[in-house]
Amino acid sequence: MRWRLALLVAATMTVVLVAFLVPLALLLRDVAEDRAVTTATNQAQSVAAIVATADPQSLRLAAEQARVTVYLPDGSTVGAGAPVTPAVRLAPKRGSFKVAHDGGREIIVAVQGLPGGTAVVRAFVPERDLRRGVARSWLILALVGVGLLVLGLAVADRLAVMVVRPIRTLAEVSDGLAGGDLDRRAAAAGPPEVRAVAAALNQLAGRIRDLLRQERERVADLSHRMRTPMTALRLDAEGLRDPADAERMLGHVAALDRAVTAVIEDARRERSAPSCDAAAVVAERVAFWTVLAEDQGRSVAFAADSGPLPVAVAAGDLAATVDALLGNVFAHTDEGAGFAVTLKRAERGAVLVVDDEGPGFPAAAGGRGVSGAGSTGLGLDIARSTAESAGGSLTIGRSPGGGARVTVALTDS
Repeated sequence: MRWRLALLVAATMTVVLVAFLVPLALLLRDVAEDRAVTTATNQAQSVAAIVATADPQSLRLAAEQARVTVYLPDGSTVGAGAPVTPAVRLAPKRGSFKVAHDGGREIIVAVQGLPGGTAVVRAFVPERDLRRGVARSWLILALVGVGLLVLGLAVADRLAVMVVRPIRTLAEVSDGLAGGDLDRRAAAAGPPEVRAVAAALNQLAGRIRDLLRQERERVADLSHRMRTPMTALRLDAEGLRDPADAERMLGHVAALDRAVTAVIEDARRERSAPSCDAAAVVAERVAFWTVLAEDQGRSVAFAADSGPLPVAVAAGDLAATVDALLGNVFAHTDEGAGFAVTLKRAERGAVLVVDDEGPGFPAAAGGRGVSGAGSTGLGLDIARSTAESAGGSLTIGRSPGGGARVTVALTDS
């Protein structure tokens, strides 16, 4: 924008300067020409005034000083030597006049009423005298034009900076807000319109911060309400007669309690740049689900590149993603259907692949709230949101065995 404004000002000033300086330059040329012709005419007329009264010696001195040629009626000449031109021959009949030649201007003054005929005074102004001083004047005009153009560009650049700098600041603040830095605010600087935009952006940032705070509190409150049914569930688990069943149920309740606590803490925590070791998190969650898989007779295959595998996702979010994907396997496949989890190092981050031996995804799967299998349809959306928050992606397809395949790409920045 800054260079566009400068280009616009340069084009406008160039048109104005050309429209002003070109006529002025032509006027200076005409003035110089008129000045030279007028001077020569005056000199010729001054000599013509003394042709009839001055003696030959005085006439000669006057003609040489004025640099004119006097053609007397007897055919003799006085002053600067010059051949008789057609204009000189025409003067006795036509009188005084001027003739333009390629090399200059010829000025003819006829002196009539002399004994023996008409005397003719001829002055010649060469082209160099007609253009004397014009080149220097044009150079001065050109320098003035360039100086004005440079000055205009400098002023336009300062004005452009006054407009562009606040807009650039607004863009930086907007990028910061988009990146999650809700403390960024734009300074009230620049033209009134830019200041109005900055005030509106600051108001919007404050409103977004308030809405997020309210949302976090609402999620935390909802999560906290789960404490009561969890307590009842724990008491029921402790009352089971079979110690093994009671221990297993208490383990599940403890895991659920930890998950709820993590949700509350995550909802109340201000967002910052997250990161975790994908190898450690995925291995821990696969180990958890392996115990449940053994109870249902499912085969589990897990392969992962050696860690650490840093990714730009919080450990809790990545754990929730793995739980959502493996939970889908348990919810939508028959008991005994195995699954495989693969974690590979990528050029930037890691790639998580979950394959199962089930019937595969329905055609409607993949949209938020749409599962095609009677569930809420939010499991895949949780995984997709986690991947996209880290600049990655989620794709669904078919596993080599005909079941479902989910590929989650995670980046490290």
